[in-house]
Amino acid sequence: MGLIWILLSITVFSFVSPNDGFDVLDPNGNVTIKWDKTSDDGDTQTVTVSIYNYQLFRHIEKPGWRLSWKWPNDEVIWKMFGAEATEQGNCSAFKGSDKPHCCEKKPVIIDLLPGALHTVQFQNCCKGGVLTSLTQVPPKHISSFQMIVGGPSSYNSSLPGIPDKFTLGLPGYTCGPPREVEPTTFYEDDGRRKTQAIATWNVSCSYSQFLASPTPKCCVSLSAFYNSTIVPCPTCSCGCTGQPGINCVKPGESPPVLELPTDEVPQPVVKCTRHMCPVTIHWHVKESYKEYWRVKMTIINQNFAQNYSHWNMVVLHPNLRSVTQVFSFDYIPLNQYGSINDSGVFYGVSLYNDMLLQCGPQGNVQSEMLLHKDPDMFTFRQGWTFPRKVSFNGDECVMPQPDDYPSLPNGAQPSSPATLLIIMLLSLLFSLLAL
Repeated sequence: MGLIWILLSITVFSFVSPNDGFDVLDPNGNVTIKWDKTSDDGDTQTVTVSIYNYQLFRHIEKPGWRLSWKWPNDEVIWKMFGAEATEQGNCSAFKGSDKPHCCEKKPVIIDLLPGALHTVQFQNCCKGGVLTSLTQVPPKHISSFQMIVGGPSSYNSSLPGIPDKFTLGLPGYTCGPPREVEPTTFYEDDGRRKTQAIATWNVSCSYSQFLASPTPKCCVSLSAFYNSTIVPCPTCSCGCTGQPGINCVKPGESPPVLELPTDEVPQPVVKCTRHMCPVTIHWHVKESYKEYWRVKMTIINQNFAQNYSHWNMVVLHPNLRSVTQVFSFDYIPLNQYGSINDSGVFYGVSLYNDMLLQCGPQGNVQSEMLLHKDPDMFTFRQGWTFPRKVSFNGDECVMPQPDDYPSLPNGAQPSSPATLLIIMLLSLLFSLLAL
């Protein structure tokens, strides 16, 4: 039965690789930009822009989103609330002291930092561009801002509905064209009054792990109580020593003084290892009881350049349908395909271990999980107790080859009843064919 599960998993995931902008464990995941035109007096428009992270386990970390688009004509942003443009641009067409907030053809908009002045705030603003995943902290997966849009006094044509060529300024994300949808309904006075946008457009942005990084960002090692062998991460899982762009710190060396830019994701500076991954995950089959078995999970940050806040780990394993207890981590099952409950999200407990610190003595988090032995499937044979797929912060991790998994001593584990039944049926089938 274990071999059958592994073969099925390999078959399924061979059709969808991490190079594609699709994750079988989050088939509907995307980042949606909503553009609501709420008023139009002919010369100016009031626009509310909202960014929704509809991804179940991939969040947007620091330095946060940097939303950009291209105006179709000579539009300018007169005022902004809840965000700001990184550059004002050339506003020489406007005389007097009252200058627009931004005159760029392709403005770049960033979220305000926490603690911004109340007079420039807007609802769901001021998170520094950071958005959590949909499962972890749902109220913080939205970011919004408002702006007043207009044009030069000589600009007589009516303003268009929406610009195009949207980008999020985040590695791996690609945004499609705007499409008009039903106008958004807004609630006022504690829900007693409803108002409606004049028009609403949605822009959907998808993520590709291959576009985000040419190499993986994490790997998995394995061990079990019944075998002294520790199966390490595969060699060069995330790159090899000496490759361009691979920076590592050798044992005994001090990491370089890091001057991290505030407007881009820092490049990893990792501990020199055979796998060169910023993050490693170790799965240890710890104990076996009469009706239960226990797993220990350890996540290690090998990156000197980054802490991981609100981290998460997604695991695919058939026995997750019978999780009895998870210690030290929070856990949410992912039921994306009806009754199939074989995957889940693990993440840190708030204010306890939800921050994975940079490489060092404290740069790891650990948990144990107790699972019930389902008699129709459970076995220690052929690596069945090891995960089929693991991802960290939404990026799939490199797994060892099944042939390298820790094996039972002399393969002496009795087959499960389901396995014996399959063998008997196959033997009967071959006998009939021989006739």
